[in-house]
Amino acid sequence: MACRRQSDHTFMTKKRSYRVVVNQEFCKGCNLCIEYCKPEVLVCSHSLNEMGYHYAEAAHPELCTGCLSCTLVCPDLVIEVYSE
Repeated sequence: MACRRQSDHTFMTKKRSYRVVVNQEFCKGCNLCIEYCKPEVLVCSHSLNEMGYHYAEAAHPELCTGCLSCTLVCPDLVIEVYSE
């Protein structure tokens, strides 16, 4: 939890958590999501999907800020981010 001070009151705010889901079988491994992810949540997998591509995977989901940059740059719309 983080403290935030506003005038004479102190508020405790809970850091939001997010779940990043990559549809691995449809990812073509363009790595745009990895490049645009500032907190470096996504990485390129060592495994191949059925189409033979190294797909993106969420290696550090606890770092996700929910900015949705990955979902916006993905040309195949295989990434979803959920607030928990």
